[in-house]
Amino acid sequence: MKQKTTTSSEILSEVVIKGLQELKGYDITLMDLRNVSGAVADFYVVCSGTSDKHVQALANSVEKFAWNDLKDKPISTEGYQQGEWVLVDFVDVVVHVFQKPKRLFYNIEDLWADAEFRAVENLH
Repeated sequence: MKQKTTTSSEILSEVVIKGLQELKGYDITLMDLRNVSGAVADFYVVCSGTSDKHVQALANSVEKFAWNDLKDKPISTEGYQQGEWVLVDFVDVVVHVFQKPKRLFYNIEDLWADAEFRAVENLH
């Protein structure tokens, strides 16, 4: 039986999730896009925060965990100033941190409905 190997994008997505859990991000969803035609990344990690400051802190935590655990940093970050939707782009893993109203409006999960979804347990 062939053993399944873990990819670097899988490892990064799990580190990102730890960073979100550390600061009490909620409704965390891991979307596996590797088998989706036209996908721009291997994984999306989607999370909600309670306020602009919380969303900003969650994005910072993701960057901190990625750097501390893997020496990885994003190629870009968008939306940080407003704090309603911050996108942290690691190329193969893209993190979307939303305030709930923006998450409902943009509905990323439905846009990529062909992805495999995993709801991540809240640690608080």
